Amino acid sequence: MLTAAERYSKLIKEEAKRLGFVFCGIAKAEFLEEEAPRLEKWLKEQMHGEMHYMENHFDKRLDPRLLVDDAKSIISLGFNYYTADLQKDKDSPKISRYAYGMDYHTVIKEKLKSLLHVMQDEIGEVGGRAFVDSAPVLDRAWAKRSGLGWIGKNSNLINRQQGSFFFLCELIVDVALAYDVAATKDYCGTCTRCIDACPTEAIVAPQIVNGSKCISYLTIELKNEIPDDFVGKMDNWMFGCDVCQDVCPWNRFAEPHQEEAFKPHPDLLEMTKQDWEEITEETFQRVFKKSAVKRAKFSGLTRNIKFLGNR
Repeated sequence: MLTAAERYSKLIKEEAKRLGFVFCGIAKAEFLEEEAPRLEKWLKEQMHGEMHYMENHFDKRLDPRLLVDDAKSIISLGFNYYTADLQKDKDSPKISRYAYGMDYHTVIKEKLKSLLHVMQDEIGEVGGRAFVDSAPVLDRAWAKRSGLGWIGKNSNLINRQQGSFFFLCELIVDVALAYDVAATKDYCGTCTRCIDACPTEAIVAPQIVNGSKCISYLTIELKNEIPDDFVGKMDNWMFGCDVCQDVCPWNRFAEPHQEEAFKPHPDLLEMTKQDWEEITEETFQRVFKKSAVKRAKFSGLTRNIKFLGNR
């Protein structure tokens, strides 16, 4: 006979699957002792570049009980965004797959809220918060603790069945649940394809990425001009970068997502190199309505396109 915690966990995983999440795991809310020195060293070595927000809430990043009162469980979920569809013009500046459709923050946050409402209806009084890459939560650490996969050499979480083309998110709740076994095996083995393929050599060691050299950082997070050091090294990416995932052998198992909201604007994949170089703010607003690309703003995207022209 199942315990109450086991019944609740079964309910949560079934509902998560119904909502479209590709997997769901649960870990006990506690201090991330193993991650503390790693995070401290990464910040001290300035690998976060101008992402100064990474320096804030150090304690909260390591202890979810400081984010949610009486937190007992972390529910980690993965949502697939992989698509085999690519931009038609091979010479056009490239956009990372995750930004093809609607902003994932909005889409997934609604699904997490639905999951929390079901928990409240079925379990009773449940307090909690939904997190989608927008608060001081170490997503990959919790996903690993929840048994969803291991941290690859490119620092992404990799799952044996799905690869790594998925968003990570969490519900931190104040109810005790049945906890999954943490992933302990690293299936990367001796493979170094992601390290070897990184255009800017941002993966400085297994599981350590110098964020200030990462193309995703340079094209999205960096608000100043892209340093001349990176001329000719951007691999034609104007927003984000998929290189370390594209070369990962585990992503041969990635399957196309079924989320309508993640389908690209009809014009996005058809735009030519010339279209991008001549893009107007009106076109930007139309093609990227409700898109994560708006984080870069029109000025940021055109800065990136212009920089690619220097190669």
